[in-house]
Amino acid sequence: MSADPLPPHPSLERYYARDSERLGFVNNMFDEGAPYYEWICRVMSLGTGEQYRKRALLGAGLSSGMRVLDVATGTGLVLRSAAELSGRPGLVVGLDPSKGMLAECRKRCAAPLIEGRGEQLPFASDRFDIVSMGYALRHVADLHALFKEYRRVLKPGGRVLILEITQPKSRVGRRLNELALGTVLPGVARLWGGRPAAQMMNYFWDTIESCVAPETILGALRSAGFPGALRKVTGGVLSEYVGVRPAEPLDS
Repeated sequence: MSADPLPPHPSLERYYARDSERLGFVNNMFDEGAPYYEWICRVMSLGTGEQYRKRALLGAGLSSGMRVLDVATGTGLVLRSAAELSGRPGLVVGLDPSKGMLAECRKRCAAPLIEGRGEQLPFASDRFDIVSMGYALRHVADLHALFKEYRRVLKPGGRVLILEITQPKSRVGRRLNELALGTVLPGVARLWGGRPAAQMMNYFWDTIESCVAPETILGALRSAGFPGALRKVTGGVLSEYVGVRPAEPLDS
């Protein structure tokens, strides 16, 4: 019996009337905001994002010659680091449902790109050494379906790496997070990129604020076939979820 769908956050009526409209809204938002996405990420990370992504990929076990699938690749921020570490662009594949994001990604990376969703991966089973996802967990429809697909396409012993922004535990930290991500950055984005950039930042904050707890994400990973899934936290807000597909089939 399959598990009930597990959305990463409740429906956000500020942006769409019904949950069935979420995918279309998110795709349109990223299509319009794609030209501003890299600038937004640089501002959010204070220019440290590239090195952080490389360290996370290395920590997940990525090495030369490995095959990598980067889900929700966007403009290729994780994809480019994976291509560099794996040794050649042909070993890594980027997947994203947004045509606008893929068009921006093609300007910056020679890796193969495919239009698609993480919950329905268009790949054969047991194909990749690592599946990565950078700051896009909040934009899928069902974590159970997503993680089952990750396990399916990974080779036995392969690893999943999910990077995400998480609310701090302390009240002061949560307030500072809200001030930075919910007020300051949307205002700066509007001045620089207009409505599309500001809307993207507002949506980012609302999904971060309402995202399911890290324990829920870890539970979904473990139930999907990553029994030893763990979470590492950097700076109180950056979460790295890592899971390994067992080398032997799980007991039925």
